[in-house]
Amino acid sequence: MKLYIKYMVSLRCKMMVVEELKKLGMHYGTIELGVVEILEDINQEQRDQLKKNLLKSGLELLDDNKSILIEKIKNGIMEMIHYSDELPKVNYSDYISEKLGYDYTYLASTFSEVRGVTIQQFIILHKIERIKELILYDELNLTEISYKLNYSSPAHLSNQFKKVTGMTPSFYRKLKLKRNKNLEDI
Repeated sequence: MKLYIKYMVSLRCKMMVVEELKKLGMHYGTIELGVVEILEDINQEQRDQLKKNLLKSGLELLDDNKSILIEKIKNGIMEMIHYSDELPKVNYSDYISEKLGYDYTYLASTFSEVRGVTIQQFIILHKIERIKELILYDELNLTEISYKLNYSSPAHLSNQFKKVTGMTPSFYRKLKLKRNKNLEDI
């Protein structure tokens, strides 16, 4: 049996879920972003208790199919952008559709209806957050970052970054350097 958990987006979240499952004596198999496989059937009382305990940690046990689908889309995108070494070389729409086993048009309309943004906008926002991370790590130059995140060019990356954040990647990097310098002066 699979349970779907909203806001489970990091290793720390996974650890909190494991703790709650252990407290309730539940046996689990795989745990991925937003999904935990329970090895036995659970009764409504156990489900309600798990739901209550997860809410205390800022996590939400999902019950309805539409919410579960949205969470699967979000987790697939976050996994692809934040936790993969390299993004897929296919269109994101094909990747998401294939991963979830649904027609992309259905996924896109459901996502937009529930989230109020398109899947493409959601992807762009997460790519920008990933770019910020990579700039802060200071291990890759802009050309390498654009290649890693499948941008057609560093200029395209820069234009999209500026459109979303209001600043260029180089200005963002300078802010980081200035902040670090100010911290050294303390």
